[in-house]
Amino acid sequence: MKYVSPFHFALEDDDDVAESPFGGLTWSGRADTVAEFARLPLFDADEMNNASEAEIARKLRAAPYAADLAREFPGALETTASATKALGEALQAFLTSETMSPFTSKFDDFLRGKAQLSPLEMKGVTAFESRAKGACNHCHLMYEHSNRPESSLFTTYAYDAVGVPRNRAITANADPKYYDLGLCERTQKKVPSSDAKWCGSFRIPSLRNVAVRQRFMHNGMFSKLRDVVAFYATRSTTPDRWYPHGAKFDDTPDRYRSNVNTLSFPYNRREGDPPAMDDADIDAIVAFLQTLTDEPYRSRIARANERASNAPLQ
Repeated sequence: MKYVSPFHFALEDDDDVAESPFGGLTWSGRADTVAEFARLPLFDADEMNNASEAEIARKLRAAPYAADLAREFPGALETTASATKALGEALQAFLTSETMSPFTSKFDDFLRGKAQLSPLEMKGVTAFESRAKGACNHCHLMYEHSNRPESSLFTTYAYDAVGVPRNRAITANADPKYYDLGLCERTQKKVPSSDAKWCGSFRIPSLRNVAVRQRFMHNGMFSKLRDVVAFYATRSTTPDRWYPHGAKFDDTPDRYRSNVNTLSFPYNRREGDPPAMDDADIDAIVAFLQTLTDEPYRSRIARANERASNAPLQ
């Protein structure tokens, strides 16, 4: 979060006419600071479901770290407003600290010349960068030949509509009229609600530590990293594999399906064409992505692989 800029519009490198959205926190850029972001899950009925700031304040006063919080923020626990403000500031200080971006992955050591990637991992780097295969580097930006890991954040913090399949495990999705429209639902004035071209677009996430996540994509549709890479590779060539319940892009309303990216590689292939990447390429990219795991989390790779092996096949 330290490297995420506030939400803004800017010109893309290859676009000197139209401005594109960048930055902001959450998949749809609904917060510009970590303190603001922290409020979203606290009061979301589907997440922490706190009824009010007063409830948060009561919990903080009863927490085992209440004395530490009061010592760091004198008087913070005396009122509801000051308690929630202190909570946001404390979370912001932690989440933007060096602890959260240590750059201690195998890939970082590779950039520094202190480690070598395996042949499979190097094959993954090639497939990741190649415009004839994954073309991942266009959105998940890295600099293989820079010795500064902080230059390779594996995202541009831009937005894209990739047509992720509908996650029917989400309770709200039982209503066929319900859709998460992403960026066009951002309530701040910086995105006009009438600008429908952003409906279905979500912020491109960083891939650092991606291999130890339990769920992937904005709606948590996938539980296996390999399925995510396979989806990108074959979404356009074998859509029935990903949209078994009918129309393509089934988690996007009909009126916005034209917003889904069908022009960028590898999405621009036709149904029935050979995919841009075969199984060996997909496995190689997954192996490479596992090298982006920071040292404190590397032990989780085995557990993540175990979860993936036990998860239902796509």
